[in-house]
Amino acid sequence: MAGKLFIVPTPVGNLGDMSPRAVDVLRSVSLILAEDTRTTGILLRHFDISTPTLSHHKYNEHRPLDPILDRITAGENIALVSDAGTPGISDPGFMLSRECRRRGIEVETLPGPTAFVPALVNSGLPCDRFFFEGFLPQKKGRATRLEFLAELPCTFVIYESPLRLARTLENLAEVCGETREAAVCREISKVYDTTHRDTLKNLIDHFSANQARGEIVIVVSGKEKPDKERRHKNKYKDVENGE
Repeated sequence: MAGKLFIVPTPVGNLGDMSPRAVDVLRSVSLILAEDTRTTGILLRHFDISTPTLSHHKYNEHRPLDPILDRITAGENIALVSDAGTPGISDPGFMLSRECRRRGIEVETLPGPTAFVPALVNSGLPCDRFFFEGFLPQKKGRATRLEFLAELPCTFVIYESPLRLARTLENLAEVCGETREAAVCREISKVYDTTHRDTLKNLIDHFSANQARGEIVIVVSGKEKPDKERRHKNKYKDVENGE
């Protein structure tokens, strides 16, 4: 009987966010594929998990996956984790999951921590509809992506490093306008978890004077509809309500 690939989210900060089910899965599988075995080792020691680990990160996920897939096909259960959050969300995971699907191997993804969800909700910006960008290209294609994001009518989310935060906020202000509302969330669920909500201009001023640290999530409001379109929409709603 074939085994299964478990995709297991791990805490983005506070280890208390690790679910009991995730711990049970990591204890029960034959092997844990980890983005960084040293980082995962800290987590495993904390929860007294002795399962062997093997490196699986963005620099080697393109290597042949046959040895791993063969082990699952032979009946072993294997888990995939990233350094923090849910594998596949701006982290390695997609290619392995895709190859499992192609081979008919069952994949089970546990629900759990992902940085952009608490950042999005905590931003105070509309979150009924949103667009997740993840990390922007650093060079080729960056301007095109920024222009695309600026035109979105819904809130959008970007991951960024603290060293590039001020530059990215300036890029966003250039295409979205300095008055566009945004939020910068850092160190989610950790001791210094903070969210700064303001216009892009004021956020640029703040983070140019105050070097950010830790993991960063930028949440930006969508482009507002022209006044004429908004008035038409409100008039239509009034007719619907019989007013």
